[in-house]
Amino acid sequence: MGRLLILLLVAAGCALPASVAARTAEATIQRVETAVAQLHGVRVQLHWPQGAEAGELRLQAERVESPTLGYVFRDLDWRCPLRRPGTGAWGCDGPLRAGNGSPVALAVALDASVVSAGLRQGAATLALHRDATSPDLVRIDLTRVPLAWATALIQQAAPTLQPGRGTLDGRVDVHVATAAPLRIGAALHGRGLAFDSDDGAFAGEGIDLAVDVDYRQPGAAHALALRGTLRGANLLLGAAYLELPSAPIALTVDAVREQPDAGWRFTHLRWDDGAALRAEGAVALGADASLRAMDLRLHSDDASLLPPRYLSGWLGVAGLPGLTLAGTVDAHVRMVDGALAGIDAGLRGVDIADGRGRFAFAGLDGDLRISEGAPVDSALSWRGGRLQAVEFGPATLPFRSVAGRLDLRGDVAVEMLDGQLRFSDLSLLLPARGQGMRIESGLAVEALRLDELASAFGWPAFAGTLSGEIPRMRYADQRLDFDGGLAMHVFDGEVRFGSLALERPFGVAPSLSADIELEDLDLTMLTGVFDIGQIDGRLHGRFDGLRLVDWQLAAFDGELHTERRRGVRQRISQRAVQDISSVGDASFAGSLQAQLIGLFDDFRYRRIGISCRLRNEVCEMGGLRSAGNTFTIVEGSGLPRLDVVGHNRNVDWPTLVERVAAAVGGDVAPVVE
Repeated sequence: MGRLLILLLVAAGCALPASVAARTAEATIQRVETAVAQLHGVRVQLHWPQGAEAGELRLQAERVESPTLGYVFRDLDWRCPLRRPGTGAWGCDGPLRAGNGSPVALAVALDASVVSAGLRQGAATLALHRDATSPDLVRIDLTRVPLAWATALIQQAAPTLQPGRGTLDGRVDVHVATAAPLRIGAALHGRGLAFDSDDGAFAGEGIDLAVDVDYRQPGAAHALALRGTLRGANLLLGAAYLELPSAPIALTVDAVREQPDAGWRFTHLRWDDGAALRAEGAVALGADASLRAMDLRLHSDDASLLPPRYLSGWLGVAGLPGLTLAGTVDAHVRMVDGALAGIDAGLRGVDIADGRGRFAFAGLDGDLRISEGAPVDSALSWRGGRLQAVEFGPATLPFRSVAGRLDLRGDVAVEMLDGQLRFSDLSLLLPARGQGMRIESGLAVEALRLDELASAFGWPAFAGTLSGEIPRMRYADQRLDFDGGLAMHVFDGEVRFGSLALERPFGVAPSLSADIELEDLDLTMLTGVFDIGQIDGRLHGRFDGLRLVDWQLAAFDGELHTERRRGVRQRISQRAVQDISSVGDASFAGSLQAQLIGLFDDFRYRRIGISCRLRNEVCEMGGLRSAGNTFTIVEGSGLPRLDVVGHNRNVDWPTLVERVAAAVGGDVAPVVE
């Protein structure tokens, strides 16, 4: 229906003869040109019975096109009773069809100086007026006109947009002087408007827009000036999703496009959403509507309004849905050649909290400046925060930036778990030349108390400290890699972490990989904490290629074993034997052992060893020795001698986890066979 607008303009440019010399007249015209359109293959038939007050007019055209407005349609057919209400005046009102489309009512009135026309379909009306005293001006009044009627005109400015639901009211002035460029001025009010784009990158619905428009087309160029207010719209603009309030938002746009195949340059943009967001600046788009350049200043008096109104799309892509903000924010963002060039941000009393409770910052204050040229200093501080369930203390980060790079001017220590995290040589490099943002830093972990960590996460209580140094950690392409490793001093031994890497830390299905080594842990202390019966001895082991996906174990190749140590006894309690047997799907080696186990509280052992290779939720288990589908977990020593043997080497991983949880929780009661 959008192309029907041109029919009014066609009517405005056509004239009928002032008198009729015969009852029936026919004319075939190869081409008719008006100020705004061309008609091809025109046939006109007029039949006027002698003595009648009205004749019958039929106008047909094979093709009608308006290159300036973008409308093209075929097989035009208009029939109407032609009347002559006064000297020099004519009027005709009847159904109009274009191709196989539904008919609309077209009424045209012509006299020596004025052309007026009306197009009606249901409640929608387009009324056109053209006066001989100003022949270069066509005025169109719109009443409840469907947005889809303006499709071709809209696509002159934005070829990929597809107008949808909604209606327009207002006035459009089309200036069609032959020697001057096309100019369209409009004062319109759109209600319930909707649109989308061919590639799905842009869409909108529920739009209430009151706007004054000045559109010009000098040659191949386009120029647009827009002033208006926007209410209650839901907009998708690439990765950005905007859910706007019902209160009016003031909008100013000045834009140009030099060539039809070029992108739009928004030379002046202004957006005023009150306390939520005020923005002003300039933006340039590529021919594919990609963001190529930007110089934009932003201010928010109430940052709590930003995530629901403006940031939900970006936060979802970044893996931060539900993130909340509070405080005051200023920013000046610059982009050149599609790459971020510089940022000046000011934060005043800003609080940030992750929607999934993974982190929080309280009382962010200061400035963060990233310079595209000369060096510039800034500093940012916070009062405190939280990482998962672990709280951390205040800190101040002094920065220096030059040529798109941001560096710490000194080491920064953050108090946590009665110890410290110390960051050194931190640097951030903005995206450039096809590469994403990159961050590097050194990290030292100094004596974090594990008992407080366990308490924060609700783990079984155990003492010890976590220390270590990572000479360099690097973040790029949603992956965080660590050089060096960390060591936990726990259970009178050490647990070391190496080959650490974290993918998509805040994205979908984050993935952690590491190698873990256990050295000389006191089994008496460890089994006491985890309540799996008492085992005396020293434990060693490793977990190579450990991988967690969405924080669930997905793969590893691990083994645990005991090693003799002078002065340390090696004994295992009846309860521990039962728990190991339940976890390892094991039994005692012989019937005599089954009869004797109930008579003793604990037993001497020579060695304990168990292994698991986890792949595709199946644990391939092993022990000290393997034979067929069996494997030895505990090798006894002395009398009574106790061996524990597993009988199923392939165990479903979720089942094994349930067994371990039951054993650690003390839900496995001793059973004597």
